[in-house]
Amino acid sequence: MDVKKIKKEIRREMSMYVGQEERSTREFLTQRAKQIVETIETERKISIESAVKDKIISSLCDDFLGLGPLQRLMDDKAVTEIMINGPDRVYIEKDGKKSLCSVKFDDETHLRYIIEKMIAPAGRRVDESSPYVDFSLLGGSRVNVILPPLAIKGATVTIRKFLDYIQSTDDLVKMKTIDNRMAEFLQACVKAKLNILFSGATGSGKTTTLEVLSSYIDPDERIITIEDALELTLRQDHVVSLLTRPPNIEGKGEISPRELFRNTLRMRPTRIILGEVRGEEALDYLQALNSGHRGSLAVIHAATPVDSVSRLETMALYAGINLPVWAIRKQISSGLDLIVQHVQLSDGSRKITHITEVGKIEDNQVELRNIFHYDIEEVSADASVKGEFKVSNRPEFMPIFKKKGIKINESVFKE
Repeated sequence: MDVKKIKKEIRREMSMYVGQEERSTREFLTQRAKQIVETIETERKISIESAVKDKIISSLCDDFLGLGPLQRLMDDKAVTEIMINGPDRVYIEKDGKKSLCSVKFDDETHLRYIIEKMIAPAGRRVDESSPYVDFSLLGGSRVNVILPPLAIKGATVTIRKFLDYIQSTDDLVKMKTIDNRMAEFLQACVKAKLNILFSGATGSGKTTTLEVLSSYIDPDERIITIEDALELTLRQDHVVSLLTRPPNIEGKGEISPRELFRNTLRMRPTRIILGEVRGEEALDYLQALNSGHRGSLAVIHAATPVDSVSRLETMALYAGINLPVWAIRKQISSGLDLIVQHVQLSDGSRKITHITEVGKIEDNQVELRNIFHYDIEEVSADASVKGEFKVSNRPEFMPIFKKKGIKINESVFKE
């Protein structure tokens, strides 16, 4: 008896009932699946063990009503990331550590079915002609899919879950991502409309920090976000969310971040939030920072604050305008106020290791001054990291707080 084949047949029969609201209940689908199984047993004169039958029916209901084998991982708040390397290799991240879990798909067809179910509400597509895609689930989790033949061992899916239990800087303090002094300082920076760049490697917590800090933006402000996949969930009412668009099957119709950014400047934004600076839009971003658009928040992939500046320079050159490097550095120096550097340490913990002020041009280089930094004191044999958040300097932009009427305790900058 081929259980997988029988399961496929039942799924095909049951698919006509999915989407009919009055019939898309677990009770109805369970009953219908039982009837189909009984019909198969009668027609083929076979007997399916009760335990196997129950497992098939439960699995199919999970497929139709949720995300199949993935649903329990999505419901588990301790799981922060899910990595699927083909139908029989599913890894998860818990407490910053990655491990192989027991979850498996029946086969590649089953995995593709769940992928299609995830991607449908996003209005994106993934197939042989367009074999990779980024999109977000309705709950805010971000998904990347890449299909064979690019992925050799089967469809590969990476799900970075939206962590809805991180709502404020207090939560970041509890997780030891920052301390209380850093939390107070970052809140003040957002309220004072400083231009902040959130830097770090993939999965280091950049977008989470941005989203938390965005909650301290005044609700009367008009916020415009630009993203490749809808990942940010802002709590204010006056938010305009813009998404880039990939090219269609003929290779036409693409809308790039740069095009959206240019249009955003005509939309009377109070704040612009850029989901990721990754290409030629970096030049438009820098020009906006220098043209009176205060309070911009943006994300960049870089290992250190110095690398963030270097990447901005390089990406601004992608725009194809023959600006000298010194002119780009001048724009970075005068437009950007703060770099918030994120790192995932060897023990899996996520820290903001540097809060760095962007200063003047010195010897043709952008001067960077750490305000806070994380000092690693010891790494034990089991990779546990022991360290401490420390104050490095008092920021030179303190007068901005006074002009904006933002009060910040001077003790924040004392050890």
